[in-house]
Amino acid sequence: MKLRILKSVVGLVLLFAVAVLGAGFPSLAKAAKAKHSDNQESSSQGRKLDGTWRVQVTIRNCQTGAGLRTFPALLTFAHGGTLTETTTGFAPSQRTPGHGFWRHTGENSYLAVSEAFLFNPSDIWTGTQKLTQNIEIARDSDEFGSTASIEIFDISGNLLTKGCATAVGHRFE
Repeated sequence: MKLRILKSVVGLVLLFAVAVLGAGFPSLAKAAKAKHSDNQESSSQGRKLDGTWRVQVTIRNCQTGAGLRTFPALLTFAHGGTLTETTTGFAPSQRTPGHGFWRHTGENSYLAVSEAFLFNPSDIWTGTQKLTQNIEIARDSDEFGSTASIEIFDISGNLLTKGCATAVGHRFE
């Protein structure tokens, strides 16, 4: 029974890694500390990112950059720096919506970090997905491009896998 559950967890983790991947970026704790120190700047500069965005995510081979698959997602950046995201890259029973924060890092640049819980087909919690994005907004503020790092952790917090993704977003109005 334990072997069957372990196989399900490993299979789900591998599926998840292929679904939403990335390259390494700053740790969540480090980014959270930076967010608090930049809160005033985030509030004044963040209006460009505030709102909901329709996003096309492309999972990529980290070594070659080749696209592996593409799917839609929704990202909502709230005034003050919180983030909520939902993806079609997983079945709703296998991944919760992601919650996190975002902050302004430069003229049209932003950092966003979110986490979601992962479950196997038997509805057993198997770990966490961390998504770290570097976002660059276009001059008209109605579209953005991003690169993302995806990390999958087991329930003890051990890193299981990493991956890469890019995304293009259009403001949802």
